[in-house]
Amino acid sequence: MADPAPTKRPRGRPRGSGTESQGGTVQALDRGLTLLSALARDGKGTLSDIAMRVGMPASSAYRLLTTMQGHGIVAFDDTSQEWMIGVEAFRIGRAFVHRVSVMEAAREPMRRLMRDTGETSNLAIADEGGVVFMSQVESHNPIRAFFRPGTRGPLHASGIGKALLAEMDREDVEKVLRRNGLAEFTARTLTAPDRLFADLTETRRRGWAYDDEERYLGMRCIAAPIFNTYGEAVAGVSVSGPTVRFPDNSVTDTAVKVREAASAITDLIGGTPPKHDGNKGVS
Repeated sequence: MADPAPTKRPRGRPRGSGTESQGGTVQALDRGLTLLSALARDGKGTLSDIAMRVGMPASSAYRLLTTMQGHGIVAFDDTSQEWMIGVEAFRIGRAFVHRVSVMEAAREPMRRLMRDTGETSNLAIADEGGVVFMSQVESHNPIRAFFRPGTRGPLHASGIGKALLAEMDREDVEKVLRRNGLAEFTARTLTAPDRLFADLTETRRRGWAYDDEERYLGMRCIAAPIFNTYGEAVAGVSVSGPTVRFPDNSVTDTAVKVREAASAITDLIGGTPPKHDGNKGVS
């Protein structure tokens, strides 16, 4: 009987390492990363607080923290006697953000969104008072929405446009309206500022926007914003299609799927949704 073919060693792994297992991890590194995650989650803390959170002896936590301090990964405030994330950890995190673009990160969530809803999914950004479509995953249905990359649309009469407007301060939205006006495309277009601001307030509250035949008669769109590391809305994702496939009783369920896609893309680019405090925004 012939000897079995040697198992190919995966690239990036040293010879003799075998398959991954818990026994193959470096315990000190594992503990250090646990401490780092706790600091990132809680912001800062004293040695005893941090050690207690992760279930580690204070002496062990101190050795790990001082080691990371030497590399700038964590920092120590002599005045408050608290540990916190260091500037080098920020630089490492920024490298991830630069590696993943919104368009790259959005492709799989957009495909999944199209499969889950059966409708075309779109990715767009705001630019010079309008919305610009960057990418699209088309539905397999014969009647579907189509926006060629680079196509521009109005902010006030599109799902993604309203999702992005809703995350802006009222003063900034007013500047956009003064510059671009509120052109009417259909009888459903929100051409009165008070109606638009009421819609944006509701959009911000629920986390998704609804274009109910406001750009094209017979077409509906549901959109949600995508956020960067600063909690700023930098893009939006949506699904759009014929009104007949968007009955009123299905809108909320579809909106949940759109929000999930936007959240997934936000996570993939290292973004953070803002915490709305009620003092800012369109209301």
